[in-house]
Amino acid sequence: MRILLVAFILFTFLGCKNDQKKEVVDNNNETISEENIDTLKVSDKNLEQQQKTLNLKRQELIEKKDSKEELEKLLISKSFFKEGDWYTLDFKYPYLNEKIKPSFENFNEYIYKHYVDAKNIEKQIIEEKRLCDSLGIPKQKEKKLVDYKIYNLNDKLISVLFYKENFYTGAAHAAYTFECLNFDLVRSTFMNYEDFFNNGSEEELRDILNDLLKEKISSGEMYYDCWTISADDFFKAKNNFVINDDVVEFYFDDCVICPSYTGTYSIKIPLERLMPVLRKYKKNPLLS
Repeated sequence: MRILLVAFILFTFLGCKNDQKKEVVDNNNETISEENIDTLKVSDKNLEQQQKTLNLKRQELIEKKDSKEELEKLLISKSFFKEGDWYTLDFKYPYLNEKIKPSFENFNEYIYKHYVDAKNIEKQIIEEKRLCDSLGIPKQKEKKLVDYKIYNLNDKLISVLFYKENFYTGAAHAAYTFECLNFDLVRSTFMNYEDFFNNGSEEELRDILNDLLKEKISSGEMYYDCWTISADDFFKAKNNFVINDDVVEFYFDDCVICPSYTGTYSIKIPLERLMPVLRKYKKNPLLS
């Protein structure tokens, strides 16, 4: 439904521009076009402002401070570049120093499989669905950039945010997707939603997220044309969160919580608001 809505809006903009080039002639053979010219100027200004907002928000994401410097001994930053016949891959990703702890191999194997293994990546590209911006344009040569942010919680947990820029042929701008990983440094295991939050608490946590969204929209901190998170969207993204100090930040792909042009992809939840849904046990790093 949202894909259709985005398509409708885009075609409306295009339709408006085409209409504004037409001149209307009345019965006295007089041209009437002043109103259309004014409308065109307003439309151009709106599109220009949207692009400025998008660029600013995405720059904030790229420049977001993380814990790379303090994790210098633990972390090895690597990169991978490949250019194929119909795609370009340019990835940056983290490896953990196995000299510190051999069991960090668990983390590195996952990273290799999902971000370095070219055959697996090619398969993902072939199978992936187009995002809202692409409007079903046939695939041609595409470019995928992946970079990451990493956060450290009490030397017990690292949270990794992968943000992926997908450049689709014919799209107005890059579309963003996200993947978050939480890795227990003590046990050398990945942690998911149920390791932090009570079983069956998804609806309660979704309500917390939506209440925060409404508050931010009402205060003007977020765009009024953003929307609440559906149950389906939250269940798909429930593991897409990073932990930074006393804040849990959930990330959503383009067009899930806001229109693409807003450049808004995440919601921060203060730890105190999550207390009702936190799983109460010793291994929960949010309670230590």
